[in-house]
Amino acid sequence: MPDTPDGAGVLLPKQVAPDSASVPAPDAAILSVRDLTVRFRTEDGVVKAVDGLSFDLARGSTLGIVGESGSGKSVTALSVLGLHNPERTELGGTIRFDGTELIGAPRRTLNRLRGRRISMIFQDALAALSPFYTVGEQIAETYREHMGASRKEAKARAVEMLGRVGIPNPNRRADDYPHHFSGGMRQRAMIAMALVCDPDLLIADEPTTALDVTVQAQILDLIADLQAETGTAIIFITHDLGVIASTVHDVLVMYAGRCVERGTVREVLKDPRHPYTWGLLSSVPELSGSVDLPLRPVRGTPPSLLNPPPGCPFHPRCDYVARVPEHACSLDRPPLELVAGRGSACHLATADKTRIFADEVRPLLG
Repeated sequence: MPDTPDGAGVLLPKQVAPDSASVPAPDAAILSVRDLTVRFRTEDGVVKAVDGLSFDLARGSTLGIVGESGSGKSVTALSVLGLHNPERTELGGTIRFDGTELIGAPRRTLNRLRGRRISMIFQDALAALSPFYTVGEQIAETYREHMGASRKEAKARAVEMLGRVGIPNPNRRADDYPHHFSGGMRQRAMIAMALVCDPDLLIADEPTTALDVTVQAQILDLIADLQAETGTAIIFITHDLGVIASTVHDVLVMYAGRCVERGTVREVLKDPRHPYTWGLLSSVPELSGSVDLPLRPVRGTPPSLLNPPPGCPFHPRCDYVARVPEHACSLDRPPLELVAGRGSACHLATADKTRIFADEVRPLLG
C-alpha cells in the first residue's frame, strides 16, 4: 500500500513499476483497443458511452482506468468481455485479444475466452454471486466448464483457490452460501472465481468500493501477490487515485467516454497535464489536513452523453477556458497526442500546463 508522500496530495508506493525494467515492453501487448466506440440506443436517443478510445495492455502489466461515474470505464470493460446487449448496442473500432478480434466474434469464441483467458471481478460481489448455490459450487462450475475437470477435481480446485485468497477453513467455507460471507470475504471469493483458471487478463471493476480501508488494503495486496505469482495482466477500474497510486503501471484518465490523459502512474500523479486530472487530485482529502477543511470537488456535473458538449467535453467545468485563445475549447475537440505513451487532450500549451500545475494547482494539494 502507498506510504511515501510525493507532494501531490496522493501517496505513491515505495516501489512503482512504470520506471522499472520489469514492465513488459509495448510490443508484448496482449490487449489492443483501437478507436472503440460504444453507442446505446434508448427511447431518449443514442448514448455515446465511449467515443474513440484506444490503448494497449502489455502482458503481466496493470493499467488503471480512472474517472467519475458515467465516464465509460465499466462500459469499456464490458465491451472487452462482449457482455453488452447486441440488440441495443452499437460497437465500433477494434478490440484484439492476443490476436483475436473480439468485436463481432462468434458467441462460441467469446464463451471460450470468458472465464478461461479473460476474467472479471465485478463491483458488487453479492449481486454477482448467485444466492442459490454455495460459493464452492460457483467456483467449481467455472473450472469444470473451461478445464474439463471432474466434479471432485473442480471441488478440490475451488477449495484450493479459497485458501489462496485467504479464506480461513476453505474446505468448510466452500459449502457456505454468499450471504454467510462478510463483504471482504465475498470479494475474496470473487477473486478466487476470477482466477480459478489462471486467466491471461483480469478486469477488476471497482473491487474495493464497498469495503473499509483495512479490507481494501488486504484485497489490493492479494491481487498484487496473485499477479506476481501468475503473471496475469490487469485492468484496474476505479475512481480512487489512492488505489491507482499503489497498484498500477500506467494510468488512463477518462471523461465523457474519451481518454483525456495517459501516462505512467508517476507521470500522471507527479506531472498531470489535464485540468480534469487536476480536479481529481484536488478532490482527494489531505491526510495531514484539518478535518474542518472543505473538500475541493470538480465543479459542475458530468455532461449528458445523449448530447455531449461540442469541442472539449470538459470545457463547461474547466477553470482555464479563458486562457485558451479564440474559444477553441468550445469549438474544437482537442486530439490526444501521445509521445512515448504520454499525453493529454487539452488545448492548453504544454508549457502552460506545466506552469499552471506548478504555480496554481500543486500548492493547493498540500
